[in-house]
Amino acid sequence: MAKPKIATDWLAACAGCHMSLLDVDERLIELIKKVELTSSPITDLKVPPESGVDVGWLTGAVNSSDNEHVAKRMRARARIVVACGDCAVFGGVMRMRNYWPLQKALETAYIDTPSTVEGKIPGDPDIMVPQVDRALGEVIKVDVYVPGCPPSADLIFYVLNELAEGRIPQLDTPKLDYD
Repeated sequence: MAKPKIATDWLAACAGCHMSLLDVDERLIELIKKVELTSSPITDLKVPPESGVDVGWLTGAVNSSDNEHVAKRMRARARIVVACGDCAVFGGVMRMRNYWPLQKALETAYIDTPSTVEGKIPGDPDIMVPQVDRALGEVIKVDVYVPGCPPSADLIFYVLNELAEGRIPQLDTPKLDYD
């Protein structure tokens, strides 16, 4: 029998969730015996295959056009989508930006900071942000929510192991009304 295929990617995030994934340590060997990791931001292959995967594991909030594209591509290519970490589940700390006009947030980030050197807002359309920061479930259908900042390595191992065994993990998490 073929191993379940898993792809992972990150959106607007700090990489803490992927660090927790690596903190699974030697248990990763157990997982790799059960699954095929097709793509990840921490491997050479970055994009999930067009042929699809069983599990798409996303971390981070959606706060750019590129993030939205990556999330929608993962949803289209994954049978089950997992939102990992508070940024993906709730919108994370970036969601605080939603309380100010976008222009003010960009000026604060790129012009008014003490570390700013050139003081200009980037104009690259791939990194331009929408009016609000969104949780993953506000953009695509999510099947499993794994909260935490970041989730513990033990929780990540549990969820991935359950998915590898063909089971939807049972988590004591609140019902989110994104769908």
